[in-house]
Amino acid sequence: MRREYIRTLFLILCKAVHDLYPDGRIKILFPVSNGYYCDLLIGEVVSPEIVARIRHRMRDIIKADLRIVAHKKPREEVLKVFEGDESKVRLMRSIDAKTLRYCSLDDYNDTFYNAMLKSTGGISLFGLELYYNGILLRVPDANDPSRLGKYIRQDKMLDAFMESHRWQDRMGISNVGTLNEANEAGYSSQLITVFEAMQEKRLSRIADDIMARRDVRVILIAGPSSSGKTTTCKRLSVQLVVNGMFPQQISMDDYYVDRELSPRDENGEYDFESIHALNLDLFNEHVNALIRGEEVELPRYNFMTGKSEMSGKKIRLEDNEVLVIEGIHALNPELTSHIPQRQIYRLYASALTSITLDDHNYIPTTDNRLLRRMVRDNKYRNATAEKTLSRWASVRRGEDKWIFPYQENADAVFNTALLFELAVLKPQAEPLLAAVPKSSPVYDEAKRLKSLLRHIKPMQEKQIPPTSLLREFLGGSSFEY
Repeated sequence: MRREYIRTLFLILCKAVHDLYPDGRIKILFPVSNGYYCDLLIGEVVSPEIVARIRHRMRDIIKADLRIVAHKKPREEVLKVFEGDESKVRLMRSIDAKTLRYCSLDDYNDTFYNAMLKSTGGISLFGLELYYNGILLRVPDANDPSRLGKYIRQDKMLDAFMESHRWQDRMGISNVGTLNEANEAGYSSQLITVFEAMQEKRLSRIADDIMARRDVRVILIAGPSSSGKTTTCKRLSVQLVVNGMFPQQISMDDYYVDRELSPRDENGEYDFESIHALNLDLFNEHVNALIRGEEVELPRYNFMTGKSEMSGKKIRLEDNEVLVIEGIHALNPELTSHIPQRQIYRLYASALTSITLDDHNYIPTTDNRLLRRMVRDNKYRNATAEKTLSRWASVRRGEDKWIFPYQENADAVFNTALLFELAVLKPQAEPLLAAVPKSSPVYDEAKRLKSLLRHIKPMQEKQIPPTSLLREFLGGSSFEY
């Protein structure tokens, strides 16, 4: 229901802009600050007065309780309806389908590729604000629909998304329609090479930034599930060595407290995702000792017995070495509360999907990570798509609690998403999704993901280099995991 509500809000926003600025465009780009960032292209600088005008028009549309009508018509008819809208026409032309769907709201037509509310009167709450050079569409809180999601500034996340959009614009690939065209024209190899190089360049810049901060002795890397943290860590380590800084890695998992000392969740089950499942005092003691140049014996957590043991492995940090630690709590200030902050560099890694289906249909970053995880779970854990989908809600709850609130603590944000990756994941993901039975509670979610992938032309996995972050999920990496 939440997705239908948000899609309906998108439709109302697009109609309001069309009504007020018939020659203008609005692009719904990405989620940020508990809302959605939109680029408003109307031939003038976006001002608070312009935003207020659009907000007022949206309220009028909602008050009128206009019916949203769904259409399914022959492909050529639909193409004529959207003649002049380049982003939609390019996407439609790249889809192998005899009929296409769209919706109408009064005299306005648009495309949204999943269900919406039946009329505009179903919208009860939204916000619209000036946000940097564009606008922010605010939506109800996921846990309490009676209020808007809390407004939080996410400057670093915004910068990471915008940098990816600038890269795409330079290459002329801003949406799936243009990606499909480039793929069909035989440019997939060039796209892969260029965007892999862009990602490597970004990692090189991060390594240079770390090197320039001469006090840094500890690098902390965090990110949500299937964000590619492990490969990010390995590739960054290579760049650090190039700069003459040699990484030593320790595992945060080895600092778990004995199982019986672990905190419990609201259901009375052990909560191993809680930061308090870690021995924070021992962790801080060891990291400080290593910074001072002392030798420490690392612990090892025995997952069979649920006990913390001494590993017998001893390490020391030399002057040209740096400690690299990866884990979900790496950006949480509580983890390193007794470590000098000037000696820490924090990196947040996530798949911030910046390519859109068209101007009005963004691709959720969570879908990108979910498809990665589905392919990896099947390849390495022999898990079905149904099992991965069934566990995803629980994974997301843990991220909402322990990862996302600390994103802006990062010194740098690294976008692990690759422009072409959904095209590469598609051949492996589609059969897995097709195997989800109709009787399954997650069938509708599988159907939604299949609908997304239907718009994307596949690319061959063999074109992906062995150092690519995607290899963490596809297999065939030159890194050891």
